[in-house]
Amino acid sequence: MTQPQPFQDIADNLAFLDDWEDRYRYLIELGQALPKLAETERAAENKVNGCVSQVWLVAEPETIQGAPGLKFRGESDAMIVQGLVAVLLALYSDRPAREIADTDAIALFDELGLREHLTTQRSNGLVAMVNRIRNEARAALS
Repeated sequence: MTQPQPFQDIADNLAFLDDWEDRYRYLIELGQALPKLAETERAAENKVNGCVSQVWLVAEPETIQGAPGLKFRGESDAMIVQGLVAVLLALYSDRPAREIADTDAIALFDELGLREHLTTQRSNGLVAMVNRIRNEARAALS
């Protein structure tokens, strides 16, 4: 399965960055470019459990190619995590729910070398975000 162009662009840019500090800076820039959620969207029902930092994900149903799909928006109070949110949104947003449910972001993050320098807490938070997104997709399919 081919990945969405926004995610592929991020993967291509990361391939040029050998130094982990440069990759951190790039993640921070990606996160800073995300639009902020409305104050009302930073609510308990949008909060991702399992993250040490505060993370909110908003899933909006849409029809894509005649099938159920989802658009995601998100935000975190931590700069690196905000960057991880940006990468996840590039991978999962505006896609059919079946593709979202079937896409293993953790494997892709490992291929890109994005998890190897994350703390255990950030890595666990990443898994929690991915599980939340994929569960939203499964719910949209049922």
